[in-house]
Amino acid sequence: MTTMSHQHTLPAELDDLVARYEVRRNEAPKPAQERAALLAAPKFGTVFTDHMARVTWRAADGWTDRRVEPYGPLQLDPATAVLHYAQEIFEGMKAYKHADGSVWGFRPEQNAQRYARSAHRLALPALPEEDFLASLVALVRTDLDWVPDGEDSSLYLRPFMFASEAFLGVRAANVVEHLVIASPVGPYFASGVKPVSIYLSDTYHRAGAPGGTGDAKFGGNYAASLLPQQEAQAKGFDQVCFLDSATSTYLEELGGMNVFLVMEDGSLHTPQLGSILEGITRRSVLQLAADRGHEVVERRIPAAELVDGLASGQVKEFFACGTAAVVTPIGRFASSDFDVTVGDGGSGELTMALRTELTDIQYGRAEDRHGWMRRLA
Repeated sequence: MTTMSHQHTLPAELDDLVARYEVRRNEAPKPAQERAALLAAPKFGTVFTDHMARVTWRAADGWTDRRVEPYGPLQLDPATAVLHYAQEIFEGMKAYKHADGSVWGFRPEQNAQRYARSAHRLALPALPEEDFLASLVALVRTDLDWVPDGEDSSLYLRPFMFASEAFLGVRAANVVEHLVIASPVGPYFASGVKPVSIYLSDTYHRAGAPGGTGDAKFGGNYAASLLPQQEAQAKGFDQVCFLDSATSTYLEELGGMNVFLVMEDGSLHTPQLGSILEGITRRSVLQLAADRGHEVVERRIPAAELVDGLASGQVKEFFACGTAAVVTPIGRFASSDFDVTVGDGGSGELTMALRTELTDIQYGRAEDRHGWMRRLA
């Protein structure tokens, strides 16, 4: 199929902002041979490129000192505010190399907008959307040789912002850093996509009720998921699923992924927003399913309804989605009170069709009819 993604570029004025990034070259980059070996078998989040993008905010000056500098340790005062009050946010996205060698981002403006919403919730300064995008472009163009071109490989980009002021006091910081680091990654499922098993936590909640931080991409939400995740893995499960904190009745999300139910009538149902993260993959899946003629429903979903639906066959498929794994089939769902198999325990037909369509768009193998892709380099 002829790809249309090459029609969709970032705003021309962004180049002016990218040009304002001073590139301070790493004087000891990874040798080409060592880099090639690392790119041959990249592992998620363990290997990083030679540089990082960085911008500093001060209450008196706003965002200043845009630069790309050598990747390396951060020097922090022991009184740095983030270490005591957890005032930080982050994002996650990927850069994809297409067959012609160009490098593309998937809906990065959506990440920029969510980053600003998260910043507002954590009393951090909003980084303008164009500045967010420019920091991605500046880093990708500097470390272009680090973008892998293996099958379903990509360059994972991690923008993050934290309170860097050295001050002990419960107030919003007056000095903040925005950085972007990058890590080459291979396929999430190295040996092929396989259904995962999910344990429903009946003891812990992830991020609180509406009005809390559940809809912000904030490290504390993920820290809260680690103990229940450990307990689920100790029981032999891959991931943990959380219920709402108000009633412990309704499905919310996994530690880092949104969830979907495929019903017997072909409709897709997913937990409504409010106390969960508005995933960009989630939003994209809703659109692609609607394009196929499926009814899409965002609502409160009782866990008991899911369990009964799996047992009766009313729920045909159950899957999770997120940046890292894209779309992940779920084959088993259990808690201290039940243990049910999803369908025949395999990967659902619609689940895999949506996964294939989405990844084909991201890698330029299919038409980008919604204009989601943005050229970075």
